[in-house]
Amino acid sequence: MNEAVAGLLREYAELLAITGGDPFRARNYEKAAKAVAGHPADVTTMAESALTSIPGVGKSIAAKITEFKRTGTIKAVEEQRAKVPPGVRELTRVPGLGPKRAMQLSRELGIATVSDLEAAVSEGKLRNIAGFGPKSEERILRGLAVMTTDRVLLNVALSTATDIVGALRDSTERVEYAGSLRRWRETIGDVDILATAGDDAHAERIMTAFREMSDEIVVSGPTKTSIRAATGAGTGLQVDLRVVRPECYGAALQYFTGSQAHNVAVRQVAIRAGLKLSEYGLFRGDELIASATEDDVYAALGMDWVPPPMREDTGEVEAGIKRQIPALVQEKEIRGDLHTHTNLTDGVASLEEMIRQAEPKGYAYYAVTDHAPNLIMQRMTDEKMLAQRARLAALASSMVLLHGTELNIAPDGSVDWDEDFLSGFDMCVASVHSHFDQDRRAMTKRFIVACENPRVNIIGHPLTRKIGRRPPVDVDLGELFKACATTGTALEVNASPARLDLPGDYIRQARDAGVKFAIDTDAHSFGDLENMKYGVGTAQRGWLTSGDVINTWPLENLREFLRKGRAS
Repeated sequence: MNEAVAGLLREYAELLAITGGDPFRARNYEKAAKAVAGHPADVTTMAESALTSIPGVGKSIAAKITEFKRTGTIKAVEEQRAKVPPGVRELTRVPGLGPKRAMQLSRELGIATVSDLEAAVSEGKLRNIAGFGPKSEERILRGLAVMTTDRVLLNVALSTATDIVGALRDSTERVEYAGSLRRWRETIGDVDILATAGDDAHAERIMTAFREMSDEIVVSGPTKTSIRAATGAGTGLQVDLRVVRPECYGAALQYFTGSQAHNVAVRQVAIRAGLKLSEYGLFRGDELIASATEDDVYAALGMDWVPPPMREDTGEVEAGIKRQIPALVQEKEIRGDLHTHTNLTDGVASLEEMIRQAEPKGYAYYAVTDHAPNLIMQRMTDEKMLAQRARLAALASSMVLLHGTELNIAPDGSVDWDEDFLSGFDMCVASVHSHFDQDRRAMTKRFIVACENPRVNIIGHPLTRKIGRRPPVDVDLGELFKACATTGTALEVNASPARLDLPGDYIRQARDAGVKFAIDTDAHSFGDLENMKYGVGTAQRGWLTSGDVINTWPLENLREFLRKGRAS
């Protein structure tokens, strides 16, 4: 229920922005939404007085949560909805089109859907609207190209799949999600779930339990049923359940996990060996060779088992045949989080609260990296940062606490503070937060200058993208990777499901260029601290091992890397 409440608070913030409401009030609701989504207890079971203990939740927001618990809705949200023409909220999802302009297009051109917008741009209608021109069209077209209207983010799909798998465990001994979700793809179109049944009657019991999870049945049969499952993201997600016999489970899991290209490549290995591979098993003629486990199937083909995130036909089949599958980095190997925020800037919890929430993870070290002053909306000052450093030094923790900052990479590559002030930090993350439209030459130089700064240790969310919301910046990645390797600057694998940046497709190229990485949550709330698994999954898609990831290293090794070749 927390995600449902958070969704309404988030919607209220968006509606305030669209209708020209107080931007600070909207920001407060966004912060509260983050805090509610990540709160460990179900907020609808909490007393109104207890709700105000959640960071960012004051009396007014607590009252709205209580109202939702009592009525299933929030009147203020409904009132704001009535002020916004149909389709405007959908238009605000288009990267490059803000709320005010979405409202303008609705009022002046009657645009109500993304399809309407695409047609209006192609017909040149926007050029007759004040404030729009060729550059606006170009920006909107880029935004339309990266939208993921028919897909959901990885965390949304994982939450839905985990709930369904958990519920089905009462009906079958073996059940697991497969497909692109098991490969940790950044967006998911539908979820594949695989379960075993000993006979037809057992299969029907499983299917019945599955059908009862949704009011919308897409298709239903004895071995496959598809439903439309509700998600906390406010959209439906198709979930396909396949039921197989226990003796076929491994072959079916291998088949329904790999990408089409990976499966074709593996079948070619089988054909060359005079065998036939299908979801039912590996056969020599009519003789079943292997099927019970994935390990059995790959081993019978003379291959290493291939970890699911690698199954994209990017060289993993050849590596498996040569017994050269790397030992991919695992979440349990992460020794610390090197990019986190507090309510000193745009986080929703205090310094002490964030540290207390991180301690049970068993990390050896933990970095606090609030924003630097050039991100003006965060209102950072030298005095605030130094006061935080003193508070951090006074705290007792099971973790070594590192004081860092997230610097802003200006258009010329410079960062917020001079080297003398920066020398007081244990580490510095540097990120692009503005001027996303620079051309490739300028953007590449911008990143290289930042890498060459002796106090910059990590380039945060390097492409600056937000999946489905903001396209990546135009940077020569080859030059960036070379600069990082030369200067000893790590690239971040940002674990936020909305970012997953650097993406897996580029991680291998950077690794091959000699770059090291930091897998960080960029946490702004308690819940964000749980996102490390998404960063690890993305790193696995890039074939990273623990040796490639600086925050799997012992503290002394990490500190040596952070010195960046300096004597001290």
